[in-house]
Amino acid sequence: MPTITLNHITKIEGHAKLTLGIEENKVTVCQLGATEGARYFEGIVVGRRYNEANELTSRICGICSCAHVIAAITAIENAIGFTPSEQTIKLRELLTLAERIRSHATHLYFLALPDYLGYESAIAMAPKYKKELQRALNMMKVGNHMIKTLAARDLHPVSAAVGGWLKLPSQDDMDAMGKALDGIKKDAEDTCKLFFSLKYPDFQTEGLFFSLKSEKEYAMLSGNFCSGDRCHAPEQYMNHIAEFHQEYSNANYATEDGKRFFVGAIARLNNNSKFLSLNAQKMLKLSKIKLPSQNPFHNTHAQAVELVHSIDHALEICKTLKIKDEKIPQIPIKAGRGVGAIEVPRGTLWHEYVVDEHGVITKANIITPTAQNLYNAQEDIRCFIPGIVHKTKEQIILDVEKLIRSYDPCFSCSAHFLEVEWV
Repeated sequence: MPTITLNHITKIEGHAKLTLGIEENKVTVCQLGATEGARYFEGIVVGRRYNEANELTSRICGICSCAHVIAAITAIENAIGFTPSEQTIKLRELLTLAERIRSHATHLYFLALPDYLGYESAIAMAPKYKKELQRALNMMKVGNHMIKTLAARDLHPVSAAVGGWLKLPSQDDMDAMGKALDGIKKDAEDTCKLFFSLKYPDFQTEGLFFSLKSEKEYAMLSGNFCSGDRCHAPEQYMNHIAEFHQEYSNANYATEDGKRFFVGAIARLNNNSKFLSLNAQKMLKLSKIKLPSQNPFHNTHAQAVELVHSIDHALEICKTLKIKDEKIPQIPIKAGRGVGAIEVPRGTLWHEYVVDEHGVITKANIITPTAQNLYNAQEDIRCFIPGIVHKTKEQIILDVEKLIRSYDPCFSCSAHFLEVEWV
């Protein structure tokens, strides 16, 4: 079994390729990367006005478009020194939670579950597992409805803006979203029970697990970037995270202080589990996962737990937030640099912008979760193979794809960006 080449890895977002060389039960070649062309979003936003970054960068990904909108807005507001209202922040949290609900439900049922039940796809599962897939569709529908209600459309949202919201939801809208969320609570709990019942490989990554961490909440839109007690402030990220390229891929890769690392749901649980909702904490106990976990396959467990928490958190906002008629204020523009670091379905997302005194973006840098995870995923495959090398080629391929899909990667998001500075 000298070489295994996967030109098209299925059930992921985007396109990826894996080349493995195995000789005498040892891995001689392990190359995981994106095959999509360069995207150049960092170059596209340079020279544009400060309030255009969020709408342009939402096109980076159809699955995580809300994430790029909120990260871009956060970075721009930090650059120009603007502090949004409490209502604005709560609605941004709600939009982020809605996207997490729809994304986790999609990944768990349509991308990850077929592997563990022995099917090629969710479509092939449908005759026997109609109830389970309907559960996923219920949650996805609610997530999409919430995003459309809050942001005017369910892909590439337009209502969220620098300084506030172009259109606010009504109180009736908030009540309707709360009712819809109530209707999927059991779906999320049943999702936990289903994914906890599956058998996962006993594998420990050598990578560090990083996420935002807060001392007062399950970190999502703010916090320090931490792995255990190892933490640094978001605005200092470039002193620690280094991006690099490989000749066999169009993707960016990253290390943290020279070490490989993992971002995602299990990293968030490792750092923030004490702030989970009561229902999510009950589900976590049922999972029998011991935190902190170093097993990347546990990311599916963590996403299931986060579904419960996200629904509970979103419900709390819908029930307690009383909508005030706020207009976007006139914002005095000043030159500055801002970093937006937020937790999105696949991990920590970074946006950085430098704005001049005229409100023009002069520098941009974006690091997606998949770009941060790629190097760790590649090296995990290298370490994972020796334990399964006795299996058939088909079984090895399936196990490796399970590992890749446990990261919930979005290779279209990680395709090489071009950093451009306006001179």
